[in-house]
Amino acid sequence: MVNHKRVQRLCREEGLRVRVKKRKRSRVGTSTVAGDRLRADHPNHVWALDFAFDQTSDCRTLKYLNVTDEFTRTALAIDVERSITGDDMVMVLERLTAVHGFPQFVRMDNGTEMTSNAIADWCRFNPSGIVFIDPGSPWQNPFAESFNGRLRDELLAVEQFHTLLEAKIMAEDYRQQYNKHRPHSSLGYLTPDEFTLDWHNNNPGLTQALAH
Repeated sequence: MVNHKRVQRLCREEGLRVRVKKRKRSRVGTSTVAGDRLRADHPNHVWALDFAFDQTSDCRTLKYLNVTDEFTRTALAIDVERSITGDDMVMVLERLTAVHGFPQFVRMDNGTEMTSNAIADWCRFNPSGIVFIDPGSPWQNPFAESFNGRLRDELLAVEQFHTLLEAKIMAEDYRQQYNKHRPHSSLGYLTPDEFTLDWHNNNPGLTQALAH
């Protein structure tokens, strides 16, 4: 297996990094609620969205869109592509809401994709508010940052992917293992799947209400 860091070094030496462009002024999104006061207290209350990055052995970019439920810690999606636009994010959200229902809020940073018209329109025409963290303040999206850190340490830093398909398969396997077998102290040392099932069993009235 080719060493991951060695591949990155070779990419730099061969000048295969993306050409640096002049930075444009960042667009800042408009939240529909004050994010510092929003704490998830039931499933589908807040979904956290964030990106992680890696590369295949040919030095081509892998972009990961990670979606987590802040209350249950469930990894709802790890979507891997060469590039991901706002329209692509909407497609992922449509796929997730068809299975889980709509979140009340989505929390994310002010990246170009996050502040796109596609995301704004999706939230405007669906029952989901937007919470943008302050620019340069990743600690305001702690659940996404925590998940990204684990994904990097446990998958991206230890595996070298040769194709996009390989990265997709490994990411989905990691997501399922994370939900089924990773206990969290904040969940009473239950896994996300166990905690979600336990919560719904103990809150049948709320479960029914949230489904409508």
